[in-house]
Amino acid sequence: MTAATPTAVALPSATTTAVPLPAARAAAISWNFGDLFDALDLALAPRTALIHGDLIRTWGEFGARSNRLARALLERGLRPGDKVAFFLRNSPAYLELFAACVKARLVHVNVNYRYVEAELDHVLRSCDARAVVFDTEFVPQIEALRGGLPHDTVFAVVGGEDDSASPAAHDTRAWSFERLCTEGDPGPLQIARSGDDLYFQCTGGTTGMPKAVMWRQHDRISLFGMARGDNARDHAESVATRSNHPVVVPACPLMHSTGLTTALLTLCAGGAVVTLTDHRFDPTELLTTIDRRNVTSVAIVGDAFGRPILDALQRDSASFSLQSVTSISSAGVMWSAECKQELLRYFTQATLRDSLGSSEGSGLAAMETRPGAAAETGAFALGEGVKVFTDDLREVEPGSGELGRIAKSGFIPLGYYRDETKTAETFPTIDGVRYAVPGDWCRVEADGTIRLIGRGSTCINTGGEKVFPEEVETALCRLHGVVDALVIGVPDDRWGEVVVAVVQRESAADVGAEYLRSQLRQHLASYKVPKLLYFIEAVPRAASGKADYAGARRYVERHGLDHT
Repeated sequence: MTAATPTAVALPSATTTAVPLPAARAAAISWNFGDLFDALDLALAPRTALIHGDLIRTWGEFGARSNRLARALLERGLRPGDKVAFFLRNSPAYLELFAACVKARLVHVNVNYRYVEAELDHVLRSCDARAVVFDTEFVPQIEALRGGLPHDTVFAVVGGEDDSASPAAHDTRAWSFERLCTEGDPGPLQIARSGDDLYFQCTGGTTGMPKAVMWRQHDRISLFGMARGDNARDHAESVATRSNHPVVVPACPLMHSTGLTTALLTLCAGGAVVTLTDHRFDPTELLTTIDRRNVTSVAIVGDAFGRPILDALQRDSASFSLQSVTSISSAGVMWSAECKQELLRYFTQATLRDSLGSSEGSGLAAMETRPGAAAETGAFALGEGVKVFTDDLREVEPGSGELGRIAKSGFIPLGYYRDETKTAETFPTIDGVRYAVPGDWCRVEADGTIRLIGRGSTCINTGGEKVFPEEVETALCRLHGVVDALVIGVPDDRWGEVVVAVVQRESAADVGAEYLRSQLRQHLASYKVPKLLYFIEAVPRAASGKADYAGARRYVERHGLDHT
């Protein structure tokens, strides 16, 4: 079946409060990932784009495969604006599929590969997924759900190309991903695209069921400065003239914003994205890959990745050079000063970039640490167009000690897909300016920098006092003998809630609850000190490194409220 000529994509009703681009800027250029990839495919054809273990794909191959895949999706009934669910681990397939979607004007929907049936079903239905592309290991989850999904849903499986490895490959509604990438016309699609084409980034669902945050592609590209010049061709030709291109490992999952944004920044700069083959995150594989592929930058997610890297280096630093690395970036969770300082002992040429953002508001704040400089935990400089407001919408005065929520204007999302109520809450208009207010609380220091306190959605109310888990977690993780910690509030008849911590200790550390409490009282008000501490083999975290507060709560419930 031949694809129909694409038409303009109608935005859902939740986008009606969006602020339009300034007229002069909109008239000048309208960035679109599909246009950028088309131009880069041509300008960089012989250069390396994707690396996965021993597999290397050039830009020319990347372009041909994603072009074929884009055509195949359209030929199977998808139309511009349709949503494609990515139920995938890190691999070249994720980025090939993303490129195919933006070229065909389809909408990327990231799906957490750890979701069980109910969560997966919610994402697919709430995002109106018209296609699902999944790794062969997830066949059981897909088979359990597919009967309840629309009959015309398109399925494609990555892996198991011989058909024998995957039951889904025998179904006429499932297609081999590899076949779709290798058959058909490899040339550009030659379709008109728009900066208004959508880009979805689903939240992790830490405070409820996952939600899809809608971005215009132009806004996402502009926010991160992914393109320069007057058009995609000019940008690609400029990139092609550079002698050095980044080689970057997103060590965190591409299904989360940090990993995918890192990969897209790399590709738009004409670089190569290196994906790790061990899905459990093996720090030794990362370190070996850095030297083998002359990696210039690594993206991690705070101490959850940084500490295992340090453990591997402390066991065997002599095996690794690491001199090619000029930057290590992190976003989304705590990256402690101690971890940063230790990493700089081994990555002696690197600048550490700690940033604050979320699916709802990227580029909120950042802080860089260079070799020889003192590192800090939770301290950031505010980004462009970012302010801090109190609950009654007053701007916080630097040095006042007041708490406020971080708010960003400028390039921000359109809102949540099909959720106007939540959109109005998270993207309010203040003094005539529309902001993204994801919920991060902070103090503004006298010099204008901020000290992150925590996220309001996880705030604990104990005896009328507010306690932000992240603040207590940061203090715990700075203590001797503590590897990791999560803090939650549990119901209490007297206090409403009490502060409870699950703590992972160093294997040789002989530290108990009273020692930790006594140390915490030197840094925190007494009401913030956990009344109960549970020592656990490994703190529950998602594959991205983000806190799994629900998992911590289940652990506490299983073990009762009579712990030390």
